[in-house]
Amino acid sequence: MARRIDVTGTGGVRLAAWEFGDPPKTDPAGVDPAGPAGPDAARDARTAPDGSPGVLLLHGLMGRASHWAPTARWLSGRYRPVALDQRGHGRSDKPPQGAFTRDAYVDDAEAALEQLGLAPVVLIGHAMGALTAWQLAAKRPDLVRGLVICDMRASALGAASQREWDQWFKSWPLPFATLADVRKWFGEDDPWVERPNPARGAFYAEVMAESPDGWRPVFEPEQMLRSRETWVYDAHWEELAQVQCPALVVRGLDGELGRAEAQEMVRVLPRGQYAEVADAGHLVHYDQPEAWRAAIEPFLDSLDHG
Repeated sequence: MARRIDVTGTGGVRLAAWEFGDPPKTDPAGVDPAGPAGPDAARDARTAPDGSPGVLLLHGLMGRASHWAPTARWLSGRYRPVALDQRGHGRSDKPPQGAFTRDAYVDDAEAALEQLGLAPVVLIGHAMGALTAWQLAAKRPDLVRGLVICDMRASALGAASQREWDQWFKSWPLPFATLADVRKWFGEDDPWVERPNPARGAFYAEVMAESPDGWRPVFEPEQMLRSRETWVYDAHWEELAQVQCPALVVRGLDGELGRAEAQEMVRVLPRGQYAEVADAGHLVHYDQPEAWRAAIEPFLDSLDHG
């Protein structure tokens, strides 16, 4: 169902990249090998024919490559889609003293593109992954032919935001006894949840692993805060203005990126376009996969036929 390819990021950090295809018809369980319950040894999957255009999918903070599996399987009919577990996430290395800077994340994505032979690539990023994507597109326009930015703000969020996240991590009732408890807390009981959100619960269940005392995240919350503090205090409009390729800004109607800011991002981008997904929150591609596909497919078509 997925094939793992190890790539080497900046500083020698080992990164797990995943090629997804259609799941085999003979697999009744439908267990994704990049998910929390799957084996380390992933199986080969059907991918697009050799020479197909490359797509690199970059998850957000606390995410993992498997969150992109439905998107990647859809794309695999005409592209070579690869989803990257970024440093500190998923099955990639989580070096205790490693760099979790913006430069490190961008350099990792650049290294993955070059080692996987994906360029010129379409970058599709969610949240933090979207910031990495547009910073890479600005840095290496020769590697990127298209960019999809999903629900990531360009404005500075500030110190109060970082303090809120610190307190939020401390509020998690770790360890969780079962995955059902994970789904319920993140989907219903978390104070940050305004109304029941099963997709959010499922999203976080994918980033948990069983330990001797229960279920805990596969990432270190302290590393997530270190990653986040390298972007929340600064605005990122300058890098947007440097993106030369066509770019699509997608927001969930109830997401974290407001309509006014999203439209200003489109204005700042030299070749920007806009789309929004109704009935979706921050996890646009995970909340509403069919509507997400409908939002980005015309943009991808325009890249292929432009």
